[in-house]
Amino acid sequence: MAYQNILAEIRSQVLYVTINRELKLNALNKETLAELADVIAFAAHNDEVRAVLLTGAGEKAFVAGADISEFAAYTAEQGEVLARNGQNSVFDAIENCPKPVIAAINGFALGGGLELAMACHIRVASENARLGLPEVSLGLIPGYGGTQRLTQLVGKGRAIEMITTADMITAAHAEKIGLVNHVVPAAELLSKVEEILAKIKLRAPLAIASAVKAVNASLLFDENGFETEIREFGKCFDTNDFKEGTTAFLEKRKPAFLGK
Repeated sequence: MAYQNILAEIRSQVLYVTINRELKLNALNKETLAELADVIAFAAHNDEVRAVLLTGAGEKAFVAGADISEFAAYTAEQGEVLARNGQNSVFDAIENCPKPVIAAINGFALGGGLELAMACHIRVASENARLGLPEVSLGLIPGYGGTQRLTQLVGKGRAIEMITTADMITAAHAEKIGLVNHVVPAAELLSKVEEILAKIKLRAPLAIASAVKAVNASLLFDENGFETEIREFGKCFDTNDFKEGTTAFLEKRKPAFLGK
């Protein structure tokens, strides 16, 4: 897969995606968002990919924000289109991806960068990471799901405080309030993510996809999450993976799941 702004490579059934704009602190411009949309769609439909590791090039930034120069002169209508397109093609696509997406947060995750990390299913941060939503400093609010996902992760009071003060928080504080799952030394960031991925790859891929869908449904106002769970639970019974998992359990051996 050849891109101009990201690097993408499948290794051991994991799609490694690196936003590769280190001199720009991996800021999200239109081209980068388009490439992210393409690579996430690829991951969702490629049987070789069992999970995605998403990170930024270098040690300074995961993603330091959006490329402000691209939308500084936008009208209200253009701003709404910008947010809607980004939400649909990238941020919601990541959240709804049937393959677990883990963000390896190395350095700054600000604005659209934190929104990108929050769209991922799991977040692991290096000790030097700094996270925040500074949009009100520009006369804006988060437009890629930040107001919604931050509230879901840390609660209303903390979300409003972070957004209205525009303060950055440390990785340790982010872990304390539930914004990230783990904090590790920078040198151990990728190995920690790979440790989690190694466990995920041992499990049934179709069951994992169903679990992600059911968990996401718990946050949808127009869907009954319990009903989604029941339907997805039932679907699992028609998979070869279910037969393999139960047979392996009864035969006291490790299962070999094929995602079928």
